[in-house]
Amino acid sequence: MNTPEFVLRGGTLVDAGTDGTPMDLLIREGKIAAHLAPGTPVDTSIPLQSAKGLHIFPGLIDAHIHFGFGEKITEYATETIYAAQGGFTTVLGYFLNNEAYADVFKREQEYARTRAYIDYAFHFSTANEEHIHELADYVKTYGVTSFKYFMNFKGEEGRYLGLDGTDDGYLFDLLSKAASIGDVKVVCHTENIEIVNRIRTRIQASGGSTLKDWSRAKPAFTEAESSVRAMYFAEHLGAQIYIPHISTRMALDEVRKWRGRYDKVFVETCPHYLTHTEDSDLLGMGKANPPFRSADDVAAMWEGLQDGTIDVVASDHCPRKRATKEKPLWLASQVFPGTATILPVLLHEGYHKGRLSLRRIAEVLTQAPAKIFNVAPRKGSLAIGADADITLVDLNLSRVVNPAELGSYSDYSLYEGQNLKGWPVQTIVRGTTVMSNGKILGQPGFGNYIFRSLAEPKEGAHS
Repeated sequence: MNTPEFVLRGGTLVDAGTDGTPMDLLIREGKIAAHLAPGTPVDTSIPLQSAKGLHIFPGLIDAHIHFGFGEKITEYATETIYAAQGGFTTVLGYFLNNEAYADVFKREQEYARTRAYIDYAFHFSTANEEHIHELADYVKTYGVTSFKYFMNFKGEEGRYLGLDGTDDGYLFDLLSKAASIGDVKVVCHTENIEIVNRIRTRIQASGGSTLKDWSRAKPAFTEAESSVRAMYFAEHLGAQIYIPHISTRMALDEVRKWRGRYDKVFVETCPHYLTHTEDSDLLGMGKANPPFRSADDVAAMWEGLQDGTIDVVASDHCPRKRATKEKPLWLASQVFPGTATILPVLLHEGYHKGRLSLRRIAEVLTQAPAKIFNVAPRKGSLAIGADADITLVDLNLSRVVNPAELGSYSDYSLYEGQNLKGWPVQTIVRGTTVMSNGKILGQPGFGNYIFRSLAEPKEGAHS
C-alpha cells in the first residue's frame, strides 16, 4: 500500500521497550503520525492495512555491509533489493579507498541515487594522512560520522585493496582527531597481523587446509589483544570506538572488563558467529575474517547478546559469487552475503529456542545501530515523528533459504537449504511498501541517502 496516509491495524508492536504491545499505527506523509489503541475508529477516508497476526518491528538497520565487491554499479539495486527481502529499511555501507573521498562520494552517489530501493548511508575507511586531515570535512560535507580503521593493515596486508600500510601512530592520530570533532565513531577491525603472519606461515607450510586451520592462523589472542589496545587508545584520547564482527570469548571478556572504566566502546557480532563453528566442512565457502570459532565462542556470542555486552548484530555482507569461494582455502575469498537472513537466524536460533527476547532482537537490529551511527531519532524506532520504516514479521512462517529468491548479486548463502522459522513479510520504507510476501514492489531510486549529523554533546561531556 503506497498511499500518503493509512492505518496499520491489528498488529503487535515490538521494539527495544516491549516484547509485544497490540497497537495500531497512523502513517501520514511517510512518518509515524500517531499510536492508536487497537480498533480506534478513524475517518472513513483513511485506508486500512491489516497487520493481523503479525509483529510490527521498526525498520531493520544493517550497519555493516560492503559496497564495491560485487558488480560495482548495479549492486546498489541488487543488494538493496536483497536487504528489503530481509526486512531491512536502511543499510550502512563501507568504502575502502586510498584516495580522498570527495570523488569517491560523488561517484558512488551517482550509482546509488538512481538504483537504491531502501535508504542508505556510508562509512569511510581511513588509510592515509589525507583522510585524517579531511575527517572533519567528511562529517560536515558528506554527513559521514563513522570511519573504519583496519588494525591489521600493516605492511603489505591491505595492498589487495590498494590501501597503504599504517601503524599504531596513525591510529593514535586518527582517534585523537575523531575525539576532537565530537560524536564520531572509529570502527576498529581488531587483528594483530604481525602474530597472524607468523602462525599462518607455519600452518600453510604444514599443509593445513581446513576452516579449523584458518581459525588457528588467527587465534583468539590476536583479536583480544588488539581490542585491548584499541580500547586503551580510545580511553586515553577520549574517543569512541566500535569493534565490528567480534568472534571470541576472549575478546568479549576484555570488552566487559574495560567498560567498567570506559564506556565509549560499542560492539557488533555477525549471524555466522552465532551459528557456525570452525569444525564446519564448508571449506572456502565458510572462509571469513574473523574466522568461524569454537563452539564455546559461539556460546559466548549468545551470552553477549543476552547480557548486553554486544550492542549490534550486523551482516558484514559482501556480494561475491560462489566461484570466488569454491577454491582451496588459502585462495578462497573472504566473507559472504548475509543481510537477508539476519532476522530469520535471530528468530529461529534466538527467539524460538529461548535465547533472546523479541525486544532484544529489535534493540540490536534497530535502536542500537540507529543511536550509535547517528540516524536516530529518524530511524530505529516507531516513535511519533520518526520515518515510517516498518518491518512486518510472521514469527511462525517457516521458509527454506533459497538464494535465488532473495535478489543478491551473490548466488549462495551460508543457510542455503535450511528451514528457518520467522520471516519478514513486508518491508515499508517511509510509508511505502518495498517488499510484500517476497515480491519487490518498490522502485529503483526510491532509497534516500541519509546525511548524518552529530549528536549534540551532553552538558559537561568531554569535547
